[in-house]
Amino acid sequence: MPKITYIESNDTRHVVEVRIGQSLMEGAIRNNVPGIEAECGGACSCGTCHVYVDPQWLEKLDAQDETERALLEFNEDIRDNSRLACQIRITEALDGLIVQVPESEW
Repeated sequence: MPKITYIESNDTRHVVEVRIGQSLMEGAIRNNVPGIEAECGGACSCGTCHVYVDPQWLEKLDAQDETERALLEFNEDIRDNSRLACQIRITEALDGLIVQVPESEW
């Protein structure tokens, strides 16, 4: 299984294995990574799974769709590497992915 590194806003690192086909959000929830609220359960309707993707990984991800872009606009401190974890599906190519969890906005 691919290993994903989630970095909390206080720099605590969580290196966890996430099954191929699961979302980045599901991996965080199943491994008790703090800061990923996922209030909508992954339906891309709340924005509470906002993460910053390490820039070296951005090109390996599918592009954002309109819904994801619109939801991100409601979050604070949006950056060029902001994504919703529910919209990133884990593949073998994402083994080693690093994401930063923003300070809680909720």
